Amino acid sequence: MEENILEENILKILADLCDDDIVMTDKNIDLFETDLLDSLDFVEVLIRLEEECDCSVSPSEIERSDVNTPQKLVDFVKARKTEE
Repeated sequence: MEENILEENILKILADLCDDDIVMTDKNIDLFETDLLDSLDFVEVLIRLEEECDCSVSPSEIERSDVNTPQKLVDFVKARKTEE
């Protein structure tokens, strides 16, 4: 999947689950401190990443602080896809 399309898909997943488009424009917003996501939403993010972006990540493989912003999540997924 092309990187720009991948990033767009990740941000759309976040916007959908956060029910807020701010994640599309403020890629450094803390998703958890601002209550845009909680732990259950985070698991849903991982499920949707697997289904829609073909990126499988177990919750035990990742620290929340490593993906607490949209940009960190995008970077994580891109790195993960490069490893595959």
